[in-house]
Amino acid sequence: MNNILNFQTAIEQANSIVIFSHVNPDGDTLGSMIGLSKLIELNFNKKTTNVIIGKTPDTYAFLPYINECVCNQDMDKSKVYDLAIAVDVAAKDRMSDMQDIYFNAKNTANIDHHITNNNYGNINIVKGFASSGGEVVYEIAKGLNWKINSEIAELLYIAILTDTGGFRFENTSSKVFTYASELIEMGLNPTQIYRQCYESKPKAMALLNAYAIQNAVFRENDKIAYTIITKDDMKNFNAKSDYTEGISETLRQINSTEIAMLLKELPNQMTKVSLRSKKVDVSKIAEVFGGGGHHYAAGCTIQKPPKIAVEKLLELAKKSLNE
Repeated sequence: MNNILNFQTAIEQANSIVIFSHVNPDGDTLGSMIGLSKLIELNFNKKTTNVIIGKTPDTYAFLPYINECVCNQDMDKSKVYDLAIAVDVAAKDRMSDMQDIYFNAKNTANIDHHITNNNYGNINIVKGFASSGGEVVYEIAKGLNWKINSEIAELLYIAILTDTGGFRFENTSSKVFTYASELIEMGLNPTQIYRQCYESKPKAMALLNAYAIQNAVFRENDKIAYTIITKDDMKNFNAKSDYTEGISETLRQINSTEIAMLLKELPNQMTKVSLRSKKVDVSKIAEVFGGGGHHYAAGCTIQKPPKIAVEKLLELAKKSLNE
């Protein structure tokens, strides 16, 4: 509770506040960031600068107030803020080129739900067993008796909905359903939100997903499934960077799969990796490469091309199956 009270004091004392998403933003970091921004505006009458690090996925273009956010490329890195807040940012390097602004601020807050978070802020509200950043922000608002309107409720609901995979993942607790119910009672439409988040895929995204699954490779009696998406694949499907979302989850849905891996080729001989599992703690695999996340959902970036990266990942995945 002390950290939450310290967070409120930091907001009260700050004349300039900046809030950061993580790089390659998803529904949780966007909903949590904008939701927190509007909570601060509603309860403290203070405007914040909300920074999207990377491009906004098409899927989340409908979010309330998303157009008020600024891109990291448009930020003045010399400006010093009174308070910098990272929301749903598991590790400081997930702020990419915005780390200087964050750590040069007079005060910093770190609001997150990843068990691998190392408490890099001055004020840390990290709940490793929470479903999402949205859940953590909602608990802060409830604990401090902040006012919440229907648009804020929608933003936090989207954060919780998307990071639980539509209330399907292992992080879906009874508390999640209680919070979702409370937010729905504030006036949002859960059916419409679900359709916008899960039933509005661009054609190119659906085709790329199908291609990736069709070309999946299986190892260790089908317990390990992986697929590789190259830069050429992205170009051939005219796909945006976020169009690979959901592929690792689809591989995990196969009944024999215990570890699912998506490897996406990046520039400069690098590979972005998404790891999913049913029983194995894949966060330990991600941590080997400087990444992190949750027991059954984690990610990292490997400083090698996919063909080399996959061999390193397979070695660790096979070892994890036998532990």
